[in-house]
Amino acid sequence: MKPELVATSQAPAAIGPYSQAVRFGNLLFTSGQIALTPAGEFVSEGIEAETRQVFANLEAILKEAGTTREQAIKATVFLQDMAQFSIVNEIYADYFGDHKPARSTVQVAALPRGAQVEIELIVAIIA
Repeated sequence: MKPELVATSQAPAAIGPYSQAVRFGNLLFTSGQIALTPAGEFVSEGIEAETRQVFANLEAILKEAGTTREQAIKATVFLQDMAQFSIVNEIYADYFGDHKPARSTVQVAALPRGAQVEIELIVAIIA
């Protein structure tokens, strides 16, 4: 079995030497997404707008890979300021609805492009 790279123009291109996501068997590993539009412009209207853009990017990647958010197994959320956890958590809860993947949330010193939030997912691909 060989890893398969996943890429879509509906999410921002990688800003470094990595892929938007990698499929291995029936698992999809997304790279961390920050609030870049598909055109590569940073959404800087605050943590709420950033978080919504992150989920829009993840949604596009999942669609390209042939899976959905309801198949998410694990999410990792990186926050520049843990004081913003409740705002991100509310948007996160809206995004996943009744589905509740395992999750880790950590505060980090800095994120690329000055982002306030970055999220990565591990998702099942069910044929």
